[in-house]
Amino acid sequence: MTAGLPELDPVIHAQARLRVTVALAALPSGDRITFPRLQELLDMTAGNLSTHLRKLEDAGYVEITKTHQRRTPVTYVELTTKGRRAFEDYSAALKEMLT
Repeated sequence: MTAGLPELDPVIHAQARLRVTVALAALPSGDRITFPRLQELLDMTAGNLSTHLRKLEDAGYVEITKTHQRRTPVTYVELTTKGRRAFEDYSAALKEMLT
């Protein structure tokens, strides 16, 4: 903590990862979104989104599920309980800093 201000989670704080986390947090708990739909929502390249998802996944904030619909591979992304809690803590810390 600096001068009594709360720390912001560096995993979430990067702009691209914050956008990903906000988008996933808007989904009801337990819901997931396909990778292409998330990419479209955020207007990010596949490579950029993959890089940021990997960092969030390494922190345990998102879960990536690869499956098939018929013969087509599909990748789903969802915010984990840990990720949802981290985002709530991040939001609370940011509000505290702003008041």
